[in-house]
Amino acid sequence: MELTTLWFILIAFLFLGYFVLEGFDFGVGMLMPFLGRKSRMNADKRRRATLNTIGPVWDGNEVWLITAGGALFAAFPDWYATLFSGFYIPLLLILLALIFRAVAIEFRGKIDDDQWRARCDAGIIVGSWLPAILWGMIFAAVVSGTPIDENKQITNMWEAFLSPYAILGGITTTMLFLLHGAVFVALKTGGEVRSDAIKAAGLLAPATLLVAGGFAVWTQLAYGSTLTWVFTWVAAIGLIVTVVMTARQREGWAFAATFITVAAATALLFGALFPDVMPSSLNPEWSLTVAEAASSPYTLTVLTWAAAFLAPVVMIYQGWTYWVFRKRITTEQIPPSIGLKMRR
Repeated sequence: MELTTLWFILIAFLFLGYFVLEGFDFGVGMLMPFLGRKSRMNADKRRRATLNTIGPVWDGNEVWLITAGGALFAAFPDWYATLFSGFYIPLLLILLALIFRAVAIEFRGKIDDDQWRARCDAGIIVGSWLPAILWGMIFAAVVSGTPIDENKQITNMWEAFLSPYAILGGITTTMLFLLHGAVFVALKTGGEVRSDAIKAAGLLAPATLLVAGGFAVWTQLAYGSTLTWVFTWVAAIGLIVTVVMTARQREGWAFAATFITVAAATALLFGALFPDVMPSSLNPEWSLTVAEAASSPYTLTVLTWAAAFLAPVVMIYQGWTYWVFRKRITTEQIPPSIGLKMRR
């Protein structure tokens, strides 16, 4: 296998890991206002229990995005330059959303004040909804083709970004992440929080099957190949299993199914993209290919050796983290707020 193809697969794997792991983080953040509304229990404790399901892992999950961006810059600098310059505004919005979300998560419990917590909750919720929508729109727009000229520059990003296919892509990733997050909360909590999460997953699963199924079929028929049919069928089977398992309240199997579904959907997008990295909607000959966008063979060789030694260490450490924090969380385990009192 050529190093350029190998690194395309590795970039796809890094984004796959990011969407699979950060996807349920986004889902948990988006679901916070819906899982913490009932008056029969302290709403703040319910929200804290929901948020604590991702507390030990959310920042580690975001490392996958940092690694993917760094690897993209090193292995495919022309792809990085074209993508980030052409989609500057939506990518900047994602960055700002992630910053506000990170600050809100870290500082939510620092001040014991309802108004402060409400503002932090808003930062978490908005910081989860925006990336969930925008990532799907960006990747769908790239797969469908952007107006790239002969100089490998995107002339009008909005033409592809606001197309029906890209909008459906944004809805699909949002629905997948919502379902992924609901199943994760059900898997990681007990009591009424788990009950609410199971109900949410039961409502989301059929709707996600319909939306994501339509997007996958559109992607396969318009941009797919013989190989990508495998990813399409795996994603479809994963969603069907999710519907069945959520109906039976088997959240462990349901989470494994959503995990596979998100992974297969990501593989479908990258598989539909190859051998291009930035297809041109103006002229296929102006598309940026894997070979054109790649760094020198020497650079790719050095990167390959570095990845071979470091990637297993990072994955083992992250797996150990999930194992350590594997137990369920209940509201009875949430202590009273001990943050500083805000002066009025």
